[in-house]
Amino acid sequence: MNRTEFIVATAAILFVAFALGWFANWLVHRLTRVSQADLGELDNMARAMHEAEEARDQAIAWLTHREAEMASQQHQTEAELRAAMEGLRDARQEADELRTYIERMNTRA
Repeated sequence: MNRTEFIVATAAILFVAFALGWFANWLVHRLTRVSQADLGELDNMARAMHEAEEARDQAIAWLTHREAEMASQQHQTEAELRAAMEGLRDARQEADELRTYIERMNTRA
C-alpha cells in the first residue's frame, strides 16, 4: 500500500467514524427529546401539584382552627361540668342537712 492509498483509506475510515458518531448523536437526541405534549403534561402536573399544596395548606389551617375551637369548647364544657358537680355537691349537702334536721325534729316530737 503506497502513501496515497494509505491517506485515502485513513480518510475513508475517519469519514465513516464521523458519520457513525453523527448518526449515534442524532439517534440519542431523537430518542431522548421531550415532546410538546410531554411539556404540556408536565405543566399540568405542576399546576395540579401547586393546587394540591394550596388545598393541603387550607386543610391544615382549617384543622388548626377547628382544633382550637374544639379545645375551647372542651374547656368550656369542663368548666360547666365542674360548676354542675359543685352545685350537685352543695345540693346533696343541703339535702343531708335537711334530712338531719327533719330527723331531729321528728325525734323531739
